[in-house]
Amino acid sequence: MANVAEPGGCRVCGAELQPQQGRGRERRYCSARCRDKARRLRASSNRNHSPGVNDRLTESGRHQYLDANDVLPTVHDPVTAKVAEAARRLVDELDHHGSPEAAVAAARDLSAAADAALQVAVDRARSDGQTWRDIGDVLGTSRQAAFQRFGHPVDPRTGVPMTRTVPPGTAGHATEFLASLTAGRWEEVLGYFDDFMRERHDADRLASGWSQLIGMFGSYERMGEVSPLQFGDSTVVDVLLFFEAGEAMAWVRFNGDGKVTGLRLHPPPPLAGR
Repeated sequence: MANVAEPGGCRVCGAELQPQQGRGRERRYCSARCRDKARRLRASSNRNHSPGVNDRLTESGRHQYLDANDVLPTVHDPVTAKVAEAARRLVDELDHHGSPEAAVAAARDLSAAADAALQVAVDRARSDGQTWRDIGDVLGTSRQAAFQRFGHPVDPRTGVPMTRTVPPGTAGHATEFLASLTAGRWEEVLGYFDDFMRERHDADRLASGWSQLIGMFGSYERMGEVSPLQFGDSTVVDVLLFFEAGEAMAWVRFNGDGKVTGLRLHPPPPLAGR
């Protein structure tokens, strides 16, 4: 029982702790930082002297940091280990004001590790019977978008899982195409089309479709992030376009040669309608 009637003090920094009533452990520290610091101090006092560390070369006030790596939890899963290591590096760079380049690199690695961990978490959720709608609800997206990002489709022609490796430079290529489209440079847009698309589109038809969006949402402002996804032989981008009074979606499919084989411009579906 943590019935502490009088204010206490943090056992590390001395900050005042509020009285406690009811169940639970007695609070000893004001923050997770002080709790971790106390753990490092205990570990430091209990460990044997490390032959690889000369304590005399380190100020006594900094001895608590010598065993910082020793008290990290042991992680056996490779994905979890990468997340923990990247997070540790980023916290260390930010807390100790390391070089900006090192902090950016650590943040980049943590983002990549978190993406891998999210894929593993989604795979486990699917194994436990969660539907793509369930997963989409958690991610705040549609079930189709969740599947497109995390699913493992199998090519019905070969029975082989479809590759998700996007060819290098695809994001830049897609961005350039969308820049031509949103700027109304119709001849450049037609130059991206494959033969099938060129037979069915011309500058007038493209301009007409674009003018309908302008009529619905006002002048064009900017495009969202372009993140291509690979589906078998095709690469698909589904990009949010921002206008002065609303948003629209641009859906574009590229073949292996970088030619546009499909294009749709439409209002985004309402979130509740997924």
